[in-house]
Amino acid sequence: MVHKSLFVVFLVTVANYVGALWPVPRSLSTGTSPVKLSSAFVIHLQGILSPPPDVLSAISRTRTRLSSDKFQRLVLGRGATDAQAIQSAHVLTSLNLVLQPGSPVRSIAEESTRAIESKSESYQLSVPNDRAIATLTANSTLGLLRGLTTFEQLWYDYKGAKYMLDGPVQIADQPAFPYRGFSFDTSRNFYPVSDVLRTLDAMSWVKLSVLYWHIIDSQSFPLDVEAFPELAEEGAYSTDEIYTREDIQQIIQYANERGIDVVMEMDSPGHTTAISAAHPEHIACAAKSPWSKYASEPPAGQLRIASPSTVSFACTMFSSVAATLTGTMMSSGGDEVNLPCWEEDEQTIADLAARNISIADALNEFVQAIQGVITGHGKIPFIKSDMVLTHNVPVVNDTVVVVWQTSADAAAVAERGLRFIHQPSNYFYLDCGAGDWLGGNILGNSWCDPFKTWQRAYSFDPYANLTTAQHELVLGGQMPIWSEQSSPENLDPIVWPRLAAGAEVFWTGATLPDGSSRLSTTIIMLEFDGTDTNPPSPDPNETSGHRALARLNELRYRLVDRGVNAIALQPKWCALRPGECDLDP
Repeated sequence: MVHKSLFVVFLVTVANYVGALWPVPRSLSTGTSPVKLSSAFVIHLQGILSPPPDVLSAISRTRTRLSSDKFQRLVLGRGATDAQAIQSAHVLTSLNLVLQPGSPVRSIAEESTRAIESKSESYQLSVPNDRAIATLTANSTLGLLRGLTTFEQLWYDYKGAKYMLDGPVQIADQPAFPYRGFSFDTSRNFYPVSDVLRTLDAMSWVKLSVLYWHIIDSQSFPLDVEAFPELAEEGAYSTDEIYTREDIQQIIQYANERGIDVVMEMDSPGHTTAISAAHPEHIACAAKSPWSKYASEPPAGQLRIASPSTVSFACTMFSSVAATLTGTMMSSGGDEVNLPCWEEDEQTIADLAARNISIADALNEFVQAIQGVITGHGKIPFIKSDMVLTHNVPVVNDTVVVVWQTSADAAAVAERGLRFIHQPSNYFYLDCGAGDWLGGNILGNSWCDPFKTWQRAYSFDPYANLTTAQHELVLGGQMPIWSEQSSPENLDPIVWPRLAAGAEVFWTGATLPDGSSRLSTTIIMLEFDGTDTNPPSPDPNETSGHRALARLNELRYRLVDRGVNAIALQPKWCALRPGECDLDP
């Protein structure tokens, strides 16, 4: 009998990317010369006679951060280790921003809200070690913004000096996918506007491009809708926990000026119980018991889709909100509808009978009506994948499907020829692993256990199980936070820095600038009988302390330096000694 041994094999390849950039650029070359910023360092914008105000504001923010950032290099001795190199470093006096000749001069906000596949975010950045001027070139103001974000990450601080050790630097960069998002549930628990704005800042620092705003749900209706102000007045947790129309516009403008579009999701026809506080006539099985029979979580309740008056109400509600949105996308949600809720609702039964239609017919008509409103406002409709895969609801041709239940569903959506974004619960859900939030369940776990580590998210392959011809259907993806167990008190640590893993997945793509694969096996388990002297060699472990983990540790410390309470990934001892806290081979 041959006894087989199970071996865990690792191969570490050291790659020290300049400034520990995150997301790492698509093309990057560096040297070994120290460079520092002059105490009188300036940023010049060339070739634009009347710069849009948000471009000038972006430049001003970069100037401020170059002055105020105090992050020291993660190494034993921190900045003091580099004191001698700083003294002899080449001095950089300015950065020139150049919009390529012939490029349209639009505001960053305008560029951010263009059609998702029409945006240009590419840029080229050159930081010399033999000249005094660095150059950032792009063919859009949005590209200039992305380049400024990278430029800010190049520098460490030591006693007020801003320096790098890897000059010269040459970067040519653009995103692998146009849609790079964060799905933010602000309905189950309310987040003040200041929390949303801080989150948008952090999103912009890792080049995320979309805030997918899940703003209403069964538990509360905190959105001020002009056509129906009573929805928030009666359905929000309190008058202090409402997003006013002014709040909405402030948040959207703030996002757009930072290169982020906003996709507002008004989940329907499920997850709408809160509407019953103001309009009980439109909600079936409102707060009905046992909730587990009529909903995925308490309280039960969903729109009466067979009622013409309810459909009219929903269309007016969507239209009122869509008219206030600057972007080209809007979502009607559509996940987790519950059939018994309708099957046992007397009003729905009567409406179905009066119209001689089935629940499936009514659901199709409802979705078509809502999508008609969204497209009528010039926006691309988004919808959750179970509407398409479970309920076979027909959707308009340019619909974007949010694949959320499992990553395996992406192939089925692609087979239907529909564009989609990835939001798989088995890779990206930031709220998983905190235990069950329902009472009376001592040993309960969250439905999407286990906890989704940054390594798990980082290992995601957007093209898995797809044919080459289907790759064009993938717009990108997003990581969500569902707020059953999240609130302002734990927002930053539960989101950051894990959300940054998704940012690099969809910005950098599958290949890192040194030619290695981001999708290299993290842990490769080889089973052989011991007689094989030449077992298969594993790929580099991209999540090791020498590679992605070292860069993500630096990002985490930068976030904290800027006021974002990102959780630690390791003890500081490990962060200061990259690679020494990896698993032993």
